[in-house]
Amino acid sequence: MGIPVVCAGEILVDLIPREVGPYREGSLIEIHFGGAPANVAVGVSRLGVESAFLGAVGNDPLGDMLIEYLKMERVFEKWVARKNARTSLAFVMAKPGGERDFFFYRLPWALTADALLSVEDVDWSAIKKSQVIHISGVALSQPPLRNTMLEVMKVAAEEGIHVSLDPNYRPDIWLNAEWAAREAVNKALSYADVVMFGYDEMLPLFGTEDHVQVARSLLSRNSRLKYVAVRLGSKGAFVAGRDREVFSKAFKVQAVDTTGAGDAWAAGFIVFKLVEERSLEEAVMLANAVAGIKCTKRGATFGMPRRDELKAFLQKEGIEVDI
Repeated sequence: MGIPVVCAGEILVDLIPREVGPYREGSLIEIHFGGAPANVAVGVSRLGVESAFLGAVGNDPLGDMLIEYLKMERVFEKWVARKNARTSLAFVMAKPGGERDFFFYRLPWALTADALLSVEDVDWSAIKKSQVIHISGVALSQPPLRNTMLEVMKVAAEEGIHVSLDPNYRPDIWLNAEWAAREAVNKALSYADVVMFGYDEMLPLFGTEDHVQVARSLLSRNSRLKYVAVRLGSKGAFVAGRDREVFSKAFKVQAVDTTGAGDAWAAGFIVFKLVEERSLEEAVMLANAVAGIKCTKRGATFGMPRRDELKAFLQKEGIEVDI
């Protein structure tokens, strides 16, 4: 048996300001672990399912930090390559209500480590033993990482492994070229059986803000897809499958930082639906809870709950579920 969940793509450092608003002279900035698929790997591990991360960091102190954090979180890190380039950075711009924007220090702006992962860096025999492969769309923006991720998805699909895709559209890394992002995401969708995205990604990627229409359209034109999940922020989440559609309200929490909330949701859905095969209704509700808990703390992964924390949160909400 292999590692059940393998997350692959970008891994980087999030630079998160302590204060809301534009950067100013003397602004205080926190360094946090980041990169959407790497965040998901941590979230999956915290929920008690073995995970691994496939990606690349630089031969620098920030690369050391990222690998040490993976080890601390019990994420298998031996598939993280070290490259002769600086570790990638994501600068977060904090907005009211815990919302945020991003700009990046990586390709296409600068040659940094995460985008340099090549097919030669992949342990293909190990990949074929997993149950779920999870990929982020940021990894599709630049070669050689893009080519590597598409090949990972193709091999996984051929092996009958769940292939999960989060388009994770960030205009900055696509130079606002929506057509390029759509082309790359559509190619990746040909290998995916699960796709999950945020409500703010629908218009640039699919040309509409109607999440029900987007979900039904994707299912109708892609026979491989089993589930289309749309994260609706403070409203909740909508997931369409082949035989049912589920909407589950978000839990009301005091949001401190929404960075990584979508990744927390993805971790919950992967664990409770794709690995444990719970009902769609229960899996979506649990994913909402995981994301809600995450938003109460700063940093993409710091607030991601462990099972006992999730159970305590649900009990406080008056929900009894076998966790």
